[in-house]
Amino acid sequence: QVQLVESGGGTVQAGASLELSCAASGRTGILGWFRQAPGKGREFVAAINWNGQSTVYADSVKGRFTISRDGAKNTMSLQMNNLKPEDSAVYYCAGRGSAITVFSRDRSQYRYWGQGTQVTVSS
Repeated sequence: QVQLVESGGGTVQAGASLELSCAASGRTGILGWFRQAPGKGREFVAAINWNGQSTVYADSVKGRFTISRDGAKNTMSLQMNNLKPEDSAVYYCAGRGSAITVFSRDRSQYRYWGQGTQVTVSS
């Protein structure tokens, strides 16, 4: 059974940086980050393949966020720089499953989910 546990959320001012981490147990395949702001749907942020060599980003975070992965520790990180108030949301770590190697921005294509961590950016 795959388990995903996020950490690293918090409250920061606009322009600050924050790093989120996701600790995984089991084989997860493609890993991704999604976020959900109050009253909005859960949206794709970034994803990374099993060996960390390929990544995809939402246009809204490209150039500001960096996703990375440590295969030895089975962890994933999201370095968020130049944060904006519109980045405020609950951030979720998600896994597609061990046999899946194709990226997806569709949340329904992710089988495993963490409990989420809150990020709040004040202006």
